[in-house]
Amino acid sequence: MTASSHPLRLACLDAEAPPLFSLWTPEHGRRGYEPAVADALGSQLGRPVEWVRVPWVEMIPAVQRGDADAVLCGQGITAERRAQVDFTRPYAVFHEGVLIRRGDDIEGPDDLVGRRVAAIENSTNMALVETFTGAVPVPFGPGSDDVYADMLAALLAKDVDAVVDDDVVFVPLGATHPDYDLAFTVPTGNRWGIAVAKDRPDILADIDDALGRLIDSGRLRDVWEEWLPTLEYPFGT
Repeated sequence: MTASSHPLRLACLDAEAPPLFSLWTPEHGRRGYEPAVADALGSQLGRPVEWVRVPWVEMIPAVQRGDADAVLCGQGITAERRAQVDFTRPYAVFHEGVLIRRGDDIEGPDDLVGRRVAAIENSTNMALVETFTGAVPVPFGPGSDDVYADMLAALLAKDVDAVVDDDVVFVPLGATHPDYDLAFTVPTGNRWGIAVAKDRPDILADIDDALGRLIDSGRLRDVWEEWLPTLEYPFGT
């Protein structure tokens, strides 16, 4: 089998979270920043991209089982995840935002005392929630097909008072959304990487090398500026 005929299988969440990614469709596949990064990597490696669509909590197990070669889907590089998988160099760096219902009186961390604050379980976002003194963490994730939509629905239903996620996720909501408002942003500089099973150093090296070439050539910057024009490109000139 030639390299070009062997697909690069990437685990992902099948959800609508522009500009990061869209729901998969037979006509267009997945679109957004992460799919565009994947396509650029596939071109570098001479391999077509195949998406392995699983719930959030199944992405890392999918690569550990060998059902996918890597995870390219919102994986902040954390010590907990490093214990389970290895990571490439980052393909994105994001800060974290706190989303509230429009009109609510939350402007900073001190206003979260006694408030229920949602984030994805075992994520960098939940780690940030746990630093807010007096806030009540509300984890989301297990068993959900679209955890982001679940958190937004809970916020609108007043089951939670705020949602913490990376700033890129809130870009489409804009400053004038009728239901939601970005209360504040914390400059955490979360590094997102591509996760690979610890027993596949060959795959890790191939993907990391290809990603390095995308950064050095300026191709990753082009992808960033196409999909994330309102966010500062994090890898210098």
